[in-house]
Amino acid sequence: MREEIRALEENQTWTIEDLPPGKKPISCKWVHKLKYKSDGTIERFKARLVVRGNHQLEGFDLNETFAPVAKMASVRVFLSVTVAKGWELHQMDVNNAFLHGDLHEEVYMRLPPRYTTNSSTKVCKLQKSLYGLRQAPRQWFDKLSSTLCDYGFTRSYADYSLFTYRKGTTFLALLVYADDIILASNDSQACKDFKEYLHSCFRIKDLRPLKYFLGIEVARGPLGLFLCQRKYALEIIDECGLLGSKPMEFPMEENHKLALDSGSTLDDPCRYRHLVGRLIYLTITRPELSYAVHILPQFMQNSKDEHLDAARCVVRYLKSTPGYGVLL
Repeated sequence: MREEIRALEENQTWTIEDLPPGKKPISCKWVHKLKYKSDGTIERFKARLVVRGNHQLEGFDLNETFAPVAKMASVRVFLSVTVAKGWELHQMDVNNAFLHGDLHEEVYMRLPPRYTTNSSTKVCKLQKSLYGLRQAPRQWFDKLSSTLCDYGFTRSYADYSLFTYRKGTTFLALLVYADDIILASNDSQACKDFKEYLHSCFRIKDLRPLKYFLGIEVARGPLGLFLCQRKYALEIIDECGLLGSKPMEFPMEENHKLALDSGSTLDDPCRYRHLVGRLIYLTITRPELSYAVHILPQFMQNSKDEHLDAARCVVRYLKSTPGYGVLL
């Protein structure tokens, strides 16, 4: 928490001022979480000061909020082209990414917990974005985009989160998903120079070769890139309480009659919807689940016990094949 406050002050995130008449400050809180490595071990402890953005009012202290992120199709094409061309593939993470965005609205925030002043009327006038602000993702992406364009990158109109750089024979391609960045290059020195430039603009963490991105484990070998969601699959199995269950050989029966089921409706359909949503994301690297995942979402609005059992059968199938993936 001390490190986070120090980073906020160094970044000149706010100024301490008296609250103007007619203005209402929004509150904030500390959020603590653990960040894990791809093997499931703890990488570091994190404390983050988060603004309660649900108290913001459109037209009063926020306007536009939309911020693009990389499409999953773009991620796969990006990785496929990188492998085909034999380019280097690196990953970077921006420390306190949302804190770099410049605010254009007038936003006031109450003092953080344990952060005191001599006057009880003092509040924080935000100069830059904070996590939790509804416009924070958009302001961060605008700041990053302008920084990349100043360096010479060109934004793709097919996917606004994709940027490319060409100078002579040097080529760099960069894909952005919030504060996670994938960089591909055919020139090691150009890649190093760009990382130094980006670090001078923002505090970045160079994670070197791509190994873990958006819950997808990446391993590069002589045959290409192997993409796997083993950790994600094990999390689903554990969440369903099926770690000790008997595995299934197939994710779903071929001649099922789920559409004709007339059993009792689930008391809590959110549990079914949550599980199906997680299975949909798993199909990124598990195409053999496509049929089952195509069937299960059809019963989101009228989920019954048999539908939940069918979804749990898919999870039991994962138990026998947690390490399956795709090769690019």
